[in-house]
Parts: sequence; C-alpha cells; structure tokens
Amino acid sequence: MPKEPAHQTVYRRLRDMILCGEMEPGQAVTIQGLVAELDAGMTPVREAIRRLTSEHALEFKDNRRVGLPVLNRAEIDEISFARLALEPQLAMWAAAKITPEQIDQLAAIDEDLNRAIDRGDIQTYLIQNYRFHSTLYAASQAATVIALVDALWLRLGPSLRVMRGRFGTASLDDRHAVAVEALRVGDIPAVGDAIRLDIEQGFNQIRLSMRD
Repeated sequence: MPKEPAHQTVYRRLRDMILCGEMEPGQAVTIQGLVAELDAGMTPVREAIRRLTSEHALEFKDNRRVGLPVLNRAEIDEISFARLALEPQLAMWAAAKITPEQIDQLAAIDEDLNRAIDRGDIQTYLIQNYRFHSTLYAASQAATVIALVDALWLRLGPSLRVMRGRFGTASLDDRHAVAVEALRVGDIPAVGDAIRLDIEQGFNQIRLSMRD
C-alpha cells in the first residue's frame, strides 16, 4: 500500500485537531509552533494551512500566525440551517442501506460516548460524537453530500468545544441511542428525526453559550 504523502498526513492531523476542539475560536498559533507540534516539515504544514484556510477552518493572523475564526450568530445560524437540511436526509439514506454489523459499531461508539459523558471527558465526547455521525453517514454512500457535511463540521468543531466547556456533558439527551434503536427496527423516518433533534439540541446550547 503506498505511503500517504506528508502533506496529506499533516492536513488530516491538523484537521482532526480542529474538528475535535483541540484549538479554540480566536486562538492564534505560530506556524513554527505547528511544525514542532506535528513533527513535520514547514512545506507540508504550510500546504495543510493553505487547504484549511480555503475551507474557512483557519485564517491568517499575520505572516507567522494562524488562528481559528470566531463564528458570529449569523454564521452559526447558517451552519445550523445547512446541517439540518442535509444530515437527517443522510441518516435516512444510511438507514436504508446499513448492515447489522454497522449498527453494532454505532452502538459501541455510543457506549464510548456515554462513558465520556459520565466522566465529564469533553475531548473524548467530541471525538466519539463526530465518529458516530461520520460512521452513520458513511453508510449512506452519498460521498458528495458527506463532503459538504464534513466541511460544516470542520467550521463548527471549535465552537462545540467552547459550548461543552461551559455546559459540560451531563445535561445531554441521548438521541444517538434513539437513532440506533430506530436503525435496528428499520424505522427510517425515526432515524432522521433522532438526528434532527440531536443537531437542534447542540445548536440550542451553542446559542446559549454565545449570550454570556
């Protein structure tokens, strides 16, 4: 199997850091600092930064620093609108094609997520939450729409970290468990409804966190 190019490895690692909230909105980091943290060369790091700025996940602060954009209320509302338009449909497409083995995988991810909630482990919660949604949507085999959704998640990841930092994890309703049960019985509309409610719950808390 061919080795992954260095620029792709760095892009994926930096993207995962943003998705899972390891960097906060408004936080600036030096390019040299990223080179050291990622243990990579300057060229692949700059290429990864270029791609992520084109995806609106990063922005240049000056010639030496990049940072995460701070989303305003209008931008949050736009992302909410787009996710609610796309993700329940992706979930229903997935429900029509998903295998029992994939459902079991989703149930296992949700168990890991619940353990993170019990521990108050925000970082693991964010990772498992993204894994649950991305694993479910992958079953839809709708690559074009999945790419659009991934871009939305990339812009939102840091805001999720801030929101969870303020509200914690204990107050969450487990819409994922509802989705898994609906998948097991083949109730396609219920799967879409569970994902819609899950998204609405998250955005309601993001909006509350922006009032402070």
